[in-house]
Amino acid sequence: MQSTFKTIGLVVRQDTHSHLDTIRLVINALGKHANVLVHALDADFPIAEIEIVSMTRLADQCDLVISLGGDGTLLTAARALVDKKTPLLGINLGRLGFLADVSVNDFEQHLLAVIAGKFIIENRFFIEGKIEGPGRSSSSSIAVNDIILHSHQSLGMIGYEVYSNGQLIHKQRADGVIVSTPTGSTAYALSGGGPIMHPSLETLVIVPICPHTLSNRPIVLPATQEIEIRLCEVESAAQVNYDGQSTVIISSEDRVRIRRYPQPFILLHPEDYDYFEILRAKLYWSTNY
Repeated sequence: MQSTFKTIGLVVRQDTHSHLDTIRLVINALGKHANVLVHALDADFPIAEIEIVSMTRLADQCDLVISLGGDGTLLTAARALVDKKTPLLGINLGRLGFLADVSVNDFEQHLLAVIAGKFIIENRFFIEGKIEGPGRSSSSSIAVNDIILHSHQSLGMIGYEVYSNGQLIHKQRADGVIVSTPTGSTAYALSGGGPIMHPSLETLVIVPICPHTLSNRPIVLPATQEIEIRLCEVESAAQVNYDGQSTVIISSEDRVRIRRYPQPFILLHPEDYDYFEILRAKLYWSTNY
């Protein structure tokens, strides 16, 4: 079969020792159709005969990237592919994922279909968080799911203000606040009482984490609006977290500006992909009928 993709990258999850046979199986299956580059998130990758390349090389040289793991592995791959326009497919080693939706148990039939050009293309957007403050070099990072502000201490509330396009939304005392994309609306934001947003929507949701004001509710905004978060309390500190994978400490003098990142990432799905079927399976909907 003539492959649509000449070089395929494989990003392999951490904790690979319990999945060695499966990893070899996937690499061998890919190798029948394309040149394969492998990047392992596990620093102690146990298969000596497989060359491990850097994420930079994989992102630069591949015209398809497959994540082998769970949704966390796919998030890592997506962030590494920012601005590359390289499509991404997720093979799940565990239970069905919201993003990594190809089961490893039947991956070969889906792989053959994808290689033959039979797939669904979906664009998902990133959000970018930029931190600015006196005496600080401006820094930014991107997230697929969410950007979260929470206390620098393991326990303790923080006071903060949230603005949208310069207009005050609210002042709040809470354990923190989540700014989520539609992709992330089924992640941490969901556990905080946020709504499920279809991934095709161009929206963001702001979800307080355990707010002290019990009447406070999540709010959905157009993704075109810039969100700004400020700490209210002098000499307070907090953490800004991107997709649970990187963290920055901020002070009360800093500002966190969050906006839709202009370049999306491309997610591939099998032709029989059904978003609502995944919701039913993951959230145990309709189990009593």
